[in-house]
Amino acid sequence: MTGPLLKAQGLTRNFVVKRSLLGKPTSVVRAVDGVSLDVSAGETLALVGESGCGKSTVGRLVLRLIEPTEGQVTFEDRDIFALPTDELRRFRARAQLIFQDPYASLNPRMTVGEMLGEPLLLHTSMPAAERRQRVAELLSLVGLRRDQADRYPHEFSGGQRQRIAIARALAADPKLIVCDEPVSALDVSIRSQILNLLKDLQQRLGLAYIFISHDLAVVKHIARRVAVMYLGRIVETAPVDDIFAEPRHPYTQALLSAIPVPTPSAHRHRRILPGDPPSPIDPPPGCHLNPRCPHAIGICREKRPALESDGAQHATACHIWSDIRQSGGSIPLDRGVSPQLQRLIDAYERSA
Repeated sequence: MTGPLLKAQGLTRNFVVKRSLLGKPTSVVRAVDGVSLDVSAGETLALVGESGCGKSTVGRLVLRLIEPTEGQVTFEDRDIFALPTDELRRFRARAQLIFQDPYASLNPRMTVGEMLGEPLLLHTSMPAAERRQRVAELLSLVGLRRDQADRYPHEFSGGQRQRIAIARALAADPKLIVCDEPVSALDVSIRSQILNLLKDLQQRLGLAYIFISHDLAVVKHIARRVAVMYLGRIVETAPVDDIFAEPRHPYTQALLSAIPVPTPSAHRHRRILPGDPPSPIDPPPGCHLNPRCPHAIGICREKRPALESDGAQHATACHIWSDIRQSGGSIPLDRGVSPQLQRLIDAYERSA
């Protein structure tokens, strides 16, 4: 294999919400709008953004749980949407999913042993005795006792159920796991235990994670890189330390400014975006954030910004940062610069 473990290019997924009497789509939700990302072996890429921005849809697309409207996903240099049936089954074993709700994702009619043994039955040719041994190993791996294999999900706490879900994802020896908000349904006291377990398993087994979350404090703890999504698009991506130290996109800055701090009297500079997110059925032209962005200029309302890298690992989909870099710190005033943006440019020039 050459290149990243998983690579997505131009992923788009539309959902039809209304059709005409003749069956033609008249109203479409563009849930994912041209998303490109890659994940290397053994790393964690976090997808962050508010509810409804398309994070979970991206996770299901890269696992081929749903088909894209456009775009391509390669896993170990193979196009997953072109795999024949036998190779698709092997891909299913190597790319797994951990769901958000441990109470809904486990079958209440199956014992833990049966649930952990099912992937082994589907993806391996292990005899029954070896499957039982493997189930016991999986339980030990996630911090549960081997004798708990005969119990049912209702006999476990929420944190224990999520450990079972993690064990089930590990059963077929995957290389990539999509974690869809795996700790958001758990008590705060249990979240750190599950996060530490995921980090420990990654180090021991060489796993790659796509970690979907809206909790930036959790992301800072577990991720290596972060991709920020807004209304179906990735607006910024960078190593996690860079995102927290130097957020560039106005939406990323607003997200980070909303993180609670333990000291109420601490000085904070909140960046509050006015209004509500536009409807994904009728998104605005150009940059999707332009109706709420205090720095928007004419081109923001007309042209979609590309996700441009600064030559390192930090990429931003914002006309403002692109123009500042290309012009060396000044933007012509005839472009309709707002007073807020001019203040930003002046501060940039003073610090240069």
